[in-house]
Amino acid sequence: MGLAKVAELTHDPGPRHVLDLAERLQVSEEQRQQTQTLFEDMRKEAIRLGQQLIDRERHLETLFAAGTISEAQLEQLVADLATIHGQLRAAHLRAHLTQRTILTPEQLRRYDELRGYDVSSHPITHPHRGH
Repeated sequence: MGLAKVAELTHDPGPRHVLDLAERLQVSEEQRQQTQTLFEDMRKEAIRLGQQLIDRERHLETLFAAGTISEAQLEQLVADLATIHGQLRAAHLRAHLTQRTILTPEQLRRYDELRGYDVSSHPITHPHRGH
């Protein structure tokens, strides 16, 4: 769904990818633990919100299939779906913002390199930590 692509492309790494690249990024044990916790928290929230999306979509489908949906119900369900989708995206993006604060500037540069992002077009600064 590309929920966090904007973060990836602007040097805010995702916790799942950091865990996958942990050895090559030379993350410390503390960084690994922080990243694992971050990933697990994001995953739990994403699963919870994903289930809400599925439930609302099923309800919408049921009302359409029965031919009983009103315009007001349609508007409300679509608005609910949009809100939940936004919350899901925000959960992913928050994890990327937090992940950035866990890594050093050198690890951020290496992450971009390993992920194939153009590191020359955007200098990496690290406003969140004092390394």
